[in-house]
Amino acid sequence: MIIFDDISLRLAGRLLIDHASAALPTGARVGLVGRNGAGKTTLFRAITGELPLESGAIRLPARARIGQVAQEAPAGPERLIDIVLAADTERARLMAERESASDPVRIAEIEMRLTDIGAHSAPARAARILAGLGFDEAAQARPSSEFSGGWRMRVALAAILFAEPDLLLLDEPTNYLDLEGTLWLEDYLAHYPHTVLMVSHDRDLLNHSVDYILHLDRLKLTLWRGGYDSFERQRREKLVLDQKQRAKQDAKRKHMESFVERFRAKATKARQAQSRLKALARMAPLEDIPGEEPASISIRHPERIPSPPIIALEGVATGYEAEKPILRNLNLRIDHDDRIALLGPNGNGKSTFAKLLAERLDPQRGRMVRASGLKVAYLAQHQLDELIAEQTPYDHVRTLMPDAPEAKVRARVAEMGFSGAAADTKIAALSGGEKARLLLGLAAFHGPHLLILDEPTNHLDIAARQALVEAINDFPGAVILVSHDRSLLDACAERLWRVGGGTVAPYDGDMDDYRREVLSGPGTGGTKLAQVSERKAERQANAERRAETAPLRKKLKDTETAVAKTEKEIAALDAELAASELYVKDPAKATRLATQRAELVEKLGRLEETWLELSAELEDAQAR
Repeated sequence: MIIFDDISLRLAGRLLIDHASAALPTGARVGLVGRNGAGKTTLFRAITGELPLESGAIRLPARARIGQVAQEAPAGPERLIDIVLAADTERARLMAERESASDPVRIAEIEMRLTDIGAHSAPARAARILAGLGFDEAAQARPSSEFSGGWRMRVALAAILFAEPDLLLLDEPTNYLDLEGTLWLEDYLAHYPHTVLMVSHDRDLLNHSVDYILHLDRLKLTLWRGGYDSFERQRREKLVLDQKQRAKQDAKRKHMESFVERFRAKATKARQAQSRLKALARMAPLEDIPGEEPASISIRHPERIPSPPIIALEGVATGYEAEKPILRNLNLRIDHDDRIALLGPNGNGKSTFAKLLAERLDPQRGRMVRASGLKVAYLAQHQLDELIAEQTPYDHVRTLMPDAPEAKVRARVAEMGFSGAAADTKIAALSGGEKARLLLGLAAFHGPHLLILDEPTNHLDIAARQALVEAINDFPGAVILVSHDRSLLDACAERLWRVGGGTVAPYDGDMDDYRREVLSGPGTGGTKLAQVSERKAERQANAERRAETAPLRKKLKDTETAVAKTEKEIAALDAELAASELYVKDPAKATRLATQRAELVEKLGRLEETWLELSAELEDAQAR
């Protein structure tokens, strides 16, 4: 068991954890969640002893081995398979000692221990882990120096998984993985034999790989049983109960305070008033829960929608060197409202295809037809480096609007989620999520007809990822998605294209089929041809229904907005009417506010009835 015993933790003078306690069961797989900047990574540093606690203690089992991914990926001449095998230091030490040992008793002890730790099957296990993370047999025999930084980080992850520490610490382990690697890791961690504590914003990973959620919020740690969806539901229910309890306590407090004020000076009631004063002093107010600002992501809509198809490819080949195409025989079309996810391991050509669509690569052969005036926005994660550290969001937008007045520029910056002082914050001071949001706003600045997003969820927390889903689904243009976040793909993608074998083609299956293929290999866990055809037809029908129901969905959304606004206005009136002194000081105003409230309640009823009618109409349209 891992025990956080009344711990307090401070970094650079800022208190991150204040007298927090929690206990993680032995062998538990735990997802550590909390807002960006809450102190999750700092807690990891405290667990490993890198950062001292201000108070309290972290208690670990005796002789427990703690492991985490190395911050610097190996970059030497060693083969990948050798780097992973060396991560089991006990095996490596015993193997080296066996070569030089001469004492028969010691040799026997070494052999017994090697057998106990499965040393002889270790190469096969290391190879399976590397294969799961995207390295085939040939790649495993190549030196680490031949691979890019992202691929070497996968090797570092493979090494720590192979070592199987008693406590495995993982901080955003999917950041360097593609969808295939993420699916494999999700399955691997679900069966990990020891304790796991993992920071991740990948909702699917937290739903399928962990059995507890450790929530770091408002300087405290709370352990919840279940995956992320279960945690979210339980926390929401608890917040509702806490709010009800707080409302009851506030009402009781106000009643007691009113009694004290009325009878404090009266001799006959003085004793009761003093009694109530003591009761008030003993009544510790329940902690108010600060409202979390909802994440907001905006994608600028195009001024007009072109006629379909917006892009048509006929026999197209493309690549970076003449006569050496990476992709060939591309026969595809993209319509104005398509939602397409690209599947396939990294290195198969997904980025090459995205650059072809974004006009960053030309066709080497074949015919590519684009709609007149087509605007394409392309967002890749490496573009974060293109932001100028010493400039601000306002500066970046100003370069795109050189002749616009100050107010218009600031309005556009606010549209991207940077209002007030945030607009003048230097890029270097922004979080990774804020930079990603700014980059998306800049990429879609001119209202594109086609939006290409390559790993858009990196650096985004769960709330921001949900906001991205809503922004994509609200966007009227076409979207091409490359992402390791299956939750994003499930929520947004209506068509799947597989990139592999030197081409791009529609995938006749769904994400569950693809997951089975990744985990079991091609040809296993597949579906029957009839089922595949049925799903393909269903996706096409969904796309058609989406276009037909777009006006109805807009009306429904506008009604939802009106309902929320009206409810907010009623809540504001309730707050005013709850003040008891209002009825004494200004009874006319109280009457006027009560009348306004009644009118708003009546308006809310009409809006809710409209919402129900539109919902039923939309449901009928989608069922047809």
